[in-house]
Amino acid sequence: MRVFLTGGSGFVGQHLIRRLCSEGHTVVALARSTSSAQKAAGAGAEPVRGDLAELTEQGGSAPPPAWLDHLYDVDAVVHAAARMEFWGDDAGFRADNHDPTLALHAAAVAAGVPRFVLISAAGVSTGTPRMTVVDEDTDNGTPVSAYCRVKLATEDALRAVASPGTTLVILRPPMVWGAGMNIAGTAADAARGRFLWIDGGRHTVDFVHVGNLADAVLLALTRGRHGAPYYVTDGTPTAVRDFFTALLATQGVDVSAGRSVPLRVVAPIAALMDLGARLLRRSTPPPVTNWLVAFLGRDRIYDITAARNVLGYRPRIGLDAGLREMATLARPLRASH
Repeated sequence: MRVFLTGGSGFVGQHLIRRLCSEGHTVVALARSTSSAQKAAGAGAEPVRGDLAELTEQGGSAPPPAWLDHLYDVDAVVHAAARMEFWGDDAGFRADNHDPTLALHAAAVAAGVPRFVLISAAGVSTGTPRMTVVDEDTDNGTPVSAYCRVKLATEDALRAVASPGTTLVILRPPMVWGAGMNIAGTAADAARGRFLWIDGGRHTVDFVHVGNLADAVLLALTRGRHGAPYYVTDGTPTAVRDFFTALLATQGVDVSAGRSVPLRVVAPIAALMDLGARLLRRSTPPPVTNWLVAFLGRDRIYDITAARNVLGYRPRIGLDAGLREMATLARPLRASH
């Protein structure tokens, strides 16, 4: 197959390129800079210079960018590009993520692309804090971060669009991890003692290795029901303390003895700080936010039964193997508490 990919220069995107190419597919990767083009080419893709922002410039009145012509010669679009931050307002994420996604999908439909695979986010379910296990039928409520609220709105908008001839498949990964992930900032803060557990890190977190996510994307090129979302994880939900202690240990940082704060204390503090920073239109998040509490202070397991049954998804990279790879490639920091 010939696949048009966005976000190919990123952590997930480069893994997708390598995985797709390893299976004999050709990847055409949109690249908005010379550096991005070099990264995509280095992973094995054919880079095409262009920017998703061109699709929504001047309210859509500008001539279609030339790179859209490539859509007439591909079998699928994999849309992995997104501004991923857990702070900011909804309007910003609509402009950066939502509107370009809808425009790209419309262009793919117009070009007769048979399949459009959207990489969304498991965080669309953070509006259901009392649910320990969620699946695709769970009422998502109102997600706690703008990024996730807009991701959910994008899913809904795409499903509402008539797209004859183009099958839409939505993947919902939680935290994506693995060798090459950007963890340097967190590791540096932890090495300086700026790391706190919530409730001692006892809550459950779900995650997906980037290699397993790449496998799911590969499957979604030929499988999946139109408009259906699929949670994809490693299938091994783990206590926050166990996962992050092991993850940061690959960077030479020991957080096992980190301080802890009870959820009943941090949750109201986070709500007040979050609200205050938004009212003051702060460009950077406060030390604790509603999203951070939802991520580290709530039990959350994503049921991947649908991905297993419909896509044929089987996580093949386990926690131990992924951690060994990260430790081998890491440049450890000096740890401190």
